[in-house]
Amino acid sequence: MLKWALIFFVVSLIAGFLGFSGVSAATAGIAKILFYIALAVFLIFLVLAFMAGSAVV
Repeated sequence: MLKWALIFFVVSLIAGFLGFSGVSAATAGIAKILFYIALAVFLIFLVLAFMAGSAVV
């Protein structure tokens, strides 16, 4: 998911450079949403890993 966020970010930069401000804003919004979803999933798995590690010991 983070890979897709990076792809949308690059597309946004290229579209902004070429003057397509509407496309640039839309792809930047999508990239931001995907980044926050990936961050949330990472934090959930991090908490689950700590909980599983404490259950084993």
